[in-house]
Amino acid sequence: MFIEVLKSKIHRVKVTQAELHYVGSVTIDEDLMDAAHLIENEKVTILNINNGERFETYVIKGERNTGTICLNGPAARRVQLGDIIIVISYASMDLEEAKQWKPYLIFPNENNRLS
Repeated sequence: MFIEVLKSKIHRVKVTQAELHYVGSVTIDEDLMDAAHLIENEKVTILNINNGERFETYVIKGERNTGTICLNGPAARRVQLGDIIIVISYASMDLEEAKQWKPYLIFPNENNRLS
């Protein structure tokens, strides 16, 4: 049996951009991606602290050390600039592996950067 468990979490980052007329996805500063062990095109769930929205999209690599968090395409309608979001991804693994698993959790500062 396989179950889904939390793999990665970027906790409480600020939305810096929203680009409605774009194919779709979330652009994330590559430093944050590396720290959270996220890869380009990985499926993620976005949780918007400000309005309670919860939706899925995929990751696009953003420029390093910029703090970029940009929701693109239809996802842009689910956020406002300055909203605080959580980005999470899951992994599928067998029950015994899941019992030992430790997720990658990062807590960026108010400028979306690692301290």
